[in-house]
Amino acid sequence: MAAEAQSVATAAHRWAQLWPASALACWLLGGLGFKAMALAGMHTPWPALLSVALVLGLALLHQRPWRRWIVAVGWPLALVAQATPLPAWAWAALALVLLTLYPRAQWRDAPLYPTPLGALDALAQAAPLPPGARVLDGGCGKGDGLLALARAYPHAQLTGIEMSWPLVLWSRWRCRQAKIQRADFWQAPWGDYALVYLFQRPESMPQALAKARSELRPGTWLVSLDFPLPGVAATKQWPFGRHTVFLYPFESLN
Repeated sequence: MAAEAQSVATAAHRWAQLWPASALACWLLGGLGFKAMALAGMHTPWPALLSVALVLGLALLHQRPWRRWIVAVGWPLALVAQATPLPAWAWAALALVLLTLYPRAQWRDAPLYPTPLGALDALAQAAPLPPGARVLDGGCGKGDGLLALARAYPHAQLTGIEMSWPLVLWSRWRCRQAKIQRADFWQAPWGDYALVYLFQRPESMPQALAKARSELRPGTWLVSLDFPLPGVAATKQWPFGRHTVFLYPFESLN
C-alpha cells in the first residue's frame, strides 16, 4: 500500500509539473471526444454535454482548486466561443493579449493572484529591518505584494520583479514608491536584499529554497505566503484570513 501511495503521489507531482500543458491536454481530449461523438451521429446536445463531463473529470486530476476551475470552465467557454461567429483575427488578437499579459516564461510560476493588503502587517515586528533596507517582491504581478510590504516597511527600498510588460506598467503606476523591473526573478540575484517575499505555488518552493540557500546572506529573511519551504520549519507563521504567512531567517535554511 505504501508503494502504491508513493506511486500515486509521484504521478500527481509529475502531472502538476506539466501545467499549463495539462490544461491544454484536457481541452484537447474534450475536443476530440466532442468531434468523435458528433461524427458518430450522436444528436445535439449530447456531444457537448458528454465532452464537458469528460473535461470535468479530467479537471479533478489537478490538485490545486484554481487549476481545477480553469480546466473545468475553459472547455464550456470554448464550446460557446466555437458557436460565436468571430473572425480569425479576433481570436489571434485575444491570444496575443493573453501571451503579452502572461508570457510563456511565466507558465510555471504562480497565476495572477493578489496579496491581501494587510497580510504582511505583522512582518515588521516578526522580522525587523533598518530604515533603507532593500526588500524584494519576486513576481510582483500588479503590485499587491509591494503595497502590502510598503505598509509593513514604510521606510524600506522596495523592488518588484515581473516578466509581463502590462503588469510591470500596472504595478509601476500603483506602487510609485517601488522600483519595478521587467525580468525573470529566478535569474535575478537575491543577495542584495534584506528580505525576499514570494507568493508562488507549491511546485516552485524547492527552487525557491535552493536559490535562497545559495544567494541570501546571514541576517536576511525569506517570506512566503501560503506555501512553506519543503523540509524546512518556519521560525514563525501566522494566519491572515484563509492565508498563512511563513517566515524563514537565512540561518534556518541550512
